[in-house]
This record gives sequence, C-alpha cells and structure tokens, in this order.
Amino acid sequence: MSPLLRTMAMASLLAAALPATPLFAAEVASSSGQSQVMAGDFGPPQGAPIEEKLVDPPGVPAPIHRNYPARVIVRMETREVVKEIADGVRYDFWTFNGSTPGPLIRVREGDTVELHLRNDPASHMTHNIDMHAVMGPGGGAVSTATAPGHESVFTFKALRSGVFVYHCATPPVPMHIANGMYGLIVVEPPQGLPKVDHEYYVMQGDFYTTGTYHEPGLQSFDMQKLLLEQPTYVLFNGREGSLSGDNALKSKVGDTVRLFVGNGGPNLVSSFHVIGGIFDDANVEGGTLVNHNVQTTLVPAGGATMVELSTPVPGTLLLVDHSITRAFMKGALGEIRVSGPARPAIYEKGPSTRFASKSRQVPQTSVALGAGDKMADGKRVFTQICSACHQGNAMGLPGAFPPLAMSDYLNADPKRAISIVLHGLSGKITVNSTGYESVMPTLGQQLSDDEIANVLTYVLNNFNNKGGTISASEVKAARAAGPAK
Repeated sequence: MSPLLRTMAMASLLAAALPATPLFAAEVASSSGQSQVMAGDFGPPQGAPIEEKLVDPPGVPAPIHRNYPARVIVRMETREVVKEIADGVRYDFWTFNGSTPGPLIRVREGDTVELHLRNDPASHMTHNIDMHAVMGPGGGAVSTATAPGHESVFTFKALRSGVFVYHCATPPVPMHIANGMYGLIVVEPPQGLPKVDHEYYVMQGDFYTTGTYHEPGLQSFDMQKLLLEQPTYVLFNGREGSLSGDNALKSKVGDTVRLFVGNGGPNLVSSFHVIGGIFDDANVEGGTLVNHNVQTTLVPAGGATMVELSTPVPGTLLLVDHSITRAFMKGALGEIRVSGPARPAIYEKGPSTRFASKSRQVPQTSVALGAGDKMADGKRVFTQICSACHQGNAMGLPGAFPPLAMSDYLNADPKRAISIVLHGLSGKITVNSTGYESVMPTLGQQLSDDEIANVLTYVLNNFNNKGGTISASEVKAARAAGPAK
C-alpha cells in the first residue's frame, strides 16, 4: 500500500472511532507516541448570552476571566463618514462603527460568536465582513453582504486562539480596505492572557488620496495610486497624530504594556518598531509562536501581532513603521509617554562634550567674527545642516518639513526657535496655515551657542523673513534653562 493510501486509511479509521460531531476536541496518539490535543468544538455555550462591549480604538475590551465557552453577541455597523485624515485634510472613510480601525473584538477560544452586521441607511455601498478568525466560507463575507439599511447575522465558533484581522470583502475589495474598513478580533486562549498594566490597540493602513500629502481640503480616493501601490499616507489608527500629543498612549515607570497590532494594508507590509523599547514578547504573526527580545517585527498586510514591552524609564517612546520614510514623511508615527521618576542606573543622559576634529574646526565666532562673518557662518551652518530637511531655498518639503521661508511660526516668536534648535521639537505645529508633525532633532550637542545664534540670525534676515538678531548670550541662557515644559 502506498504511503498516501495508508495515511487515508488511518484517517478513516480515526474518524470512525471519534464522536460524530463535525468539530471536536480529542486526544490522539502522534507518530512519536505523544498525546496531542486536536482543536475543535469545546462544547455548547454555557450561561446567558454575553453582549460584547465595544470601545473606540486605541482602547480594548477588558480581559476575559471566564473558564467556560459562552455565546458572545457582537453588533457592528458599517458607516461612511467624512472626517480628518490629517490637520485640515478631510477624507471619505468607509468604516466599521465609525472608526478606522473598527473596534477590537475580544472573545475566548471555544466561544460561539453571533455577529450582527448592520449597514447604515445613509451608506452608498453594500458592505460585508471577512473575519480571519472564522473557519468557514469567506470568513463570513458570504453570509454578510449587507445593503444600506439592512442587517445580516452569522454565527461561528472561535476555534483558534490568536490575533486576527477582519475587513470588508465587498468588490472591489482593495478599495473597501483602503478606505478604512478593517479591524482586529482577539481570541484569547482558555487560560487567558498574562496580566499587564496597559493594553492598547494599534492598526496600520495605507491610504490613497487624489491630493498630495497634507494638501488641504476634502480629498477623494485615487484608484491609480492604489494600483501602483503608492500611498499618500501610511497611518496608525486612521489619522495622522491619532497616537501622539494629547492622544499619546500612556504608561508609568516599571509598567508593562501590551499592544495588539494589526495591518489592514491593503498593500504595504509593516516593520513595526518602538524607538526606545524592546519587545519582551512578540507573538509571531498573531499566532501562538512567541519570540523574545525583539527589536522590530514584521506585520504583513492582512496580518497582526501581539507585543509586550516594559517601560523602565521615563520619556517618550515612538511607535513607527521602520520602513522609516513612512514614519517621518507619510504619518506612521505614534507615542507612548512614560511618566515617573528617573532611573539613572538604567538610562542617564550624560553631559555634552565638544571636541574639534581635523575635518571640522569649531569656530570661535564670538571672539573672532564680526557681523558680516557671523552671517557667513550662519549660512554655512544652514547649508551643512538645516537645508537637508528644510531645503536650500528654506521652503521645506510639502507635508513633511515646514518652511523657514516667510514662516509665520518663526517670525511670530524668533526666541522660541532657540529652544527648538537646542532641544528639538515633536508634536503638531502649524506653519503658514499648514499642519506638520515631523520630528526636529536636538542640535544642542552638535552646535555651539555662537553657531546657533548665527544660523538663526541668518534665517531671520533671509528668505523673506522679517529680520532680527539672536545673540550667543541668549542661546546660552536658553541652554541653561533646559527644554520648555
């Protein structure tokens, strides 16, 4: 008998010996003689049905502490809503429950999930839902094609633990996903997940707008950009700044943070990384395989992961797609702000020490240079350092780096620029009526007080700015004062 026929015969004998339920849990002997547990039906739901309490991202439902399978009722609505994708930029999102991503669903392995999908009467499109946690035709999409003003219901048993994507699968599928129709469902193992101090929900997506990055006004969907896989924005949770500034995730010194991370796509693979953190645990592709001490983890389009990290020192950790252009020039940037006492034994910023090398002698401008030479030195610093981001004409890079030319932000308060050059800047600013959220690096350790004074004076007196002078003594005082609180 051939190996294939022998395998088929053994399978037939096994099936005949097991209970006649289509999905079951049973122990069988492996080829090595070890007992293995087969995944399957964990028995009928027990107790009264449970209505899932959905919350807006980045929030997640509470952990599950049940030790039995239940019937969990999940009610969702597809809505087409116009809202901001970036400051001053609006977009027609297609959503689950009005948010991108849709709410995170949390159930237990063995639960029976009864999903109600309603399509808002104001919708223009039919929508449905494909859940990657479903083992059945279309992940539920076949059963949930729902016209505006109607509701569909289907039921499935959660047979595998893990973190799974759901998304709309109505043709054209890429368009529905690209407009924001995706989310996560977490299926906890029967024993539950280990306790952590904070849990958050982060989902990346790529967006294709007719306008350029940060072009203001209402932007529509661009099918040609989608086909070329050239997104205008790559974002966490459907909006630039959704996880930074006042919206930053929070933690405290010594806490543990769990992130449920998904990637709706529809096209790009995410290289998810937390700058200033290491993942203690990373569930590879959202499954049960756990990797440890991970710096960056891949999250495929239509895939997910669950990562846990500790926050041992205070400060701001940055969430990024480490395909790094997407983070700093397309919007895939978030923050975890960690509060609490400093722990110098783990991390301590030391004093700055300047030295002169053969390749670059630090000019002693306050002693040797007159006004004209100081202006020339400022031009040198601008050309060597500032123009890399703000461009040689100081017009910046649209949507990424703000202009220094004719800058209302700079001209309104030139002294404010001293602290920005010294200590850096992150978060939202508005320059000439356009919002920016790129990160300005700290240059205080790289440039002397004289160099900072010279370059700021140079910029103020060029590029159609209003003029003015910054002195080295002002820079020195700002350096001693430290970053603005």
